[in-house]
Amino acid sequence: MDRIQGRFSTILADPPWRFMNRTGKMAPEHQRLMRYPTMEMEEIYELPIGHLAAAKSHLYLWVPNALLAEGLETMRRWGFTYKSNLVWYKTRKDGGPDGRGVGFYFRNVTELVLFGVRGSFRTLAPGRRQVNLFTSRKREHSRKPDELYDLIEACSPGPYVEIFARHPRAGWRQWGNEIVENHDKSASTRVVPIYDRIRRQHESVQRALFERPRSKQSR
Repeated sequence: MDRIQGRFSTILADPPWRFMNRTGKMAPEHQRLMRYPTMEMEEIYELPIGHLAAAKSHLYLWVPNALLAEGLETMRRWGFTYKSNLVWYKTRKDGGPDGRGVGFYFRNVTELVLFGVRGSFRTLAPGRRQVNLFTSRKREHSRKPDELYDLIEACSPGPYVEIFARHPRAGWRQWGNEIVENHDKSASTRVVPIYDRIRRQHESVQRALFERPRSKQSR
């Protein structure tokens, strides 16, 4: 089972959030999210992401609009201080808002990326000129825009790690669960496929990420 090693200056995370309604059941508008495994909120909070982070580091955290408070708590639990956010505005081919998003109160055409820091650590010079809004068309379900990688690489230093990755990105260490295609479409690759195994074997995400396998003699 692969494990992430080292300390990273920049972390990108897209946790598999679980949406619940007031009765404690999954909200009907989010039933389609069952196509991939989700995690309890405490499971997300307890991920030891801080062990991956350098003493001075940046965190980019995807958070659904409905779970903003939980996203801020996640950032705090992981050892980062919230500073700002980036807004992804989803558009149609004609440039208008893509109203296919879900939402109980309003139809969401944006998603948030919370930005936090560990230690005193400003963005690179391009970041101080970067507006906090980026626009692109939606792609397949749950896929986030490639434009964010370009933005992060311009504004924050490496080494880079992505937690819950779904698509490969050159120059990044990635941990996730889904089979994805290379950009050249000539072959497929899998990004550290351990989440389903964690569920099946009742192992903790913490152990899967960080503990070394025990030798046969120590068992």
